[in-house]
Amino acid sequence: MKFEFRTMTQEQAENIAYGWHYEGEYSFYDIEADKEDLQEFLHPETRENSMFAVTEDDELIAFLSVNNVGENIFEIGLGLRPDLTGRGKGMEFLKSAMDFAKSTYDPQKITLSVATFNQRAIKVYRKVGFKDVKIFTQYTNGGTFEFLKMEYIC
Repeated sequence: MKFEFRTMTQEQAENIAYGWHYEGEYSFYDIEADKEDLQEFLHPETRENSMFAVTEDDELIAFLSVNNVGENIFEIGLGLRPDLTGRGKGMEFLKSAMDFAKSTYDPQKITLSVATFNQRAIKVYRKVGFKDVKIFTQYTNGGTFEFLKMEYIC
């Protein structure tokens, strides 16, 4: 399968923000769950060159954010369309996202943070080669949650 990464349009951002709703504890990842995240996601200047829509056969299936957080260090954020989660597509999507980040930004290190309850994602990240760095808490979505910071050395 071939994933294409393009700068996210306003229409795509609104589609994701208002139309993608995850089940159960994964509703934590709904863009609407945090007002600040929603505003950032919908604001074109905040997304500008860091937020990408991911399509497969011209169908929106995911998004990727890539932010420079240090010298040759880039943090990624990923979101797979809710109806595609838990179906074995995560590994292929993650590898494609990492290939895109490597070819576009030439990082020495790629980092990400994931809610610790999301063992499904953590398992995929570890399989690809991400290593655990630290556990931290962060206020988001109206509460304080535990996250795992992970890194991949390119």
